Amino acid sequence: MSKDIVKPSTLPGFMELLPKDQILFNKILDTIRKTYEEFGFIPLDTPLIEKSEVLLAKGGGETEKQIYRFTKGDTDMALRFDLTVPLARYVAQHFSDLTFPFRRYHIGKVYRGEKSQRGRFREFYQCDVDIIGNGKLSVIYDAEIVSIIYATFNNLGFKDFTVRINNRKILNGFFASLNVQNTVDVLRTIDKLEKIGEKGVISELKGIGLTENTIDKILNFIKIQGTNQEKLQALKSLDMHTEVFQNGIDELTTVIEYLNSFGVPEKNYMIDLTIARGLDYYTGTVYETFLDNYPEIGSVCSGGRYENLAEYYTTQKLPGVGVSIGLTRLFYQLKEAGLLESDTPSTLTKVLVVPMDATCNEYSIKVANTLRESGIISEVYFEEVKVGKKLNYANKLDIPYVVLIGEDEIQRQMVSLKNMKTGYQETLAIDEAIKSVK
Repeated sequence: MSKDIVKPSTLPGFMELLPKDQILFNKILDTIRKTYEEFGFIPLDTPLIEKSEVLLAKGGGETEKQIYRFTKGDTDMALRFDLTVPLARYVAQHFSDLTFPFRRYHIGKVYRGEKSQRGRFREFYQCDVDIIGNGKLSVIYDAEIVSIIYATFNNLGFKDFTVRINNRKILNGFFASLNVQNTVDVLRTIDKLEKIGEKGVISELKGIGLTENTIDKILNFIKIQGTNQEKLQALKSLDMHTEVFQNGIDELTTVIEYLNSFGVPEKNYMIDLTIARGLDYYTGTVYETFLDNYPEIGSVCSGGRYENLAEYYTTQKLPGVGVSIGLTRLFYQLKEAGLLESDTPSTLTKVLVVPMDATCNEYSIKVANTLRESGIISEVYFEEVKVGKKLNYANKLDIPYVVLIGEDEIQRQMVSLKNMKTGYQETLAIDEAIKSVK
């Protein structure tokens, strides 16, 4: 009686990669991690599963609809849907053990049960970096975040990208001068300008209840053009005297001034008054990052300044600033656009050690150990098949070197090193082979 075979498949919205792509994915992840650490950020990891009351402390809405929630015994729990809420819980819980400003990065998987569609995932990696202050946090850190974005994408090999910068206080102050009450809805609509166009924005703003005159003023405001300095001057020349508006201009001016000190080229950033960030907890500087030649990909890194990270978990005021890269989505989109390396090998192995027969296994293991001690990734092929099949294994995985071990090599305590790209083969002492491979 044959057993039932279950058809192997994954759930929709969950990305799984073949070895070649996984190696490339890890390479990108490692570059991001290394860049974050170069700026002095501390690694942090939190549990995938949190108490539901912690994740939903801010309230239900769309979040409650999207989270994966379940019970085990009497415990109501859920999978984290971002890395910011766990950070807020962590800082509140370990407040007395942390040193502020607290600089942390977190790279990990998050889960959202949203509708699965092309390029959208239910399980995906986020790469977050945040700076949290105790009571206050200098706006200069807002400029440093831009320099981190610049360094990260520069290290990933991108040259033509732009960090678009705005300040929510400028928008909020402007709306207050127009007596606009539902500013969050207006900000969310403005944030969709590139997606739905000006006509779509006008239609939505009318639906919110704004008059044509107010809508015209809003559109003229966000269309202010020119260099960064010209935009700042245009903002300063507006007849706006609300404190929040002036604070926003001062903060934005400080960020722009310090970007030069951080060494960020002006071609890689710009003031964009349409950037609002849909999330309503951003209170100051906001960022969106775009690849100049591929605007259809959308923002590849976004974030901003918030006044009180952990307000639902502590009475301590904890302002912060940070950004997040949605790595899974970014990887998928870059691959679709053909922007990723095509020559990535299917293995990390640099040398395949091939014993000619079983009598050569012991010496082959010794050789592989010596190679690894020198920092060369190596593996031994133990299957007893013809030499041609062993070499074919190396070719399929793009392993650049093969070390052949036979009785002669053992007797002479040497190795036969074969370059798989050129076909050249020579017999060498192990230390000489190591120099050739390195």
